Amino acid sequence: MTDLDILLSRCRQGEATAWEALVRRYQARVYGFSLHYLRDPEEARDAAQEIFLKMYQHLGGVRDGQAFLPWMLRLARNCCIDRIRGRKARALDLAATRSEAAAESASLDASPEESLLETARRTLLYRALARLTATSRQIVLLKDIEQLQLSDISTRLGVPLGTVKSRSNRARVELAKAVRSLEAATEAVP
Repeated sequence: MTDLDILLSRCRQGEATAWEALVRRYQARVYGFSLHYLRDPEEARDAAQEIFLKMYQHLGGVRDGQAFLPWMLRLARNCCIDRIRGRKARALDLAATRSEAAAESASLDASPEESLLETARRTLLYRALARLTATSRQIVLLKDIEQLQLSDISTRLGVPLGTVKSRSNRARVELAKAVRSLEAATEAVP
């Protein structure tokens, strides 16, 4: 029995300190996942709270610690998709994303030029991700951002492993084309 199994068992028994420990363990991951889907820090915080509420309500349905992470990420994904569907406008708040990317990339050791380049790279990546199809964006987020194994993605999405592999390859090609297209457009502007 893993420490996560023990923690989940204690949570199911209603132990408040166990629930707090579980939230602390996964809050950054849930928030980061929500932020990548929603692109709005405030909405990502609200989504994270909603996700943890749903986790608490349905924790009894998780078999064991091994099934917990895929279940949690599926719950987070569904919650984010519901929020996106609820929006009237699907416009991304790139200004908030850029300011967060700039704050994340600024370090004491980095020169101003390095910080500026890092911010530009992140902005380019976010713009390229926004151009991808929903399926490709989802695969990139799960595989490259959340660093899930292809078998976990297959289980989570309910599709065969071969399908995940081919979608992953197509998503990378699509992302590369979007990045090149955005770079070319940027270079063409005087």
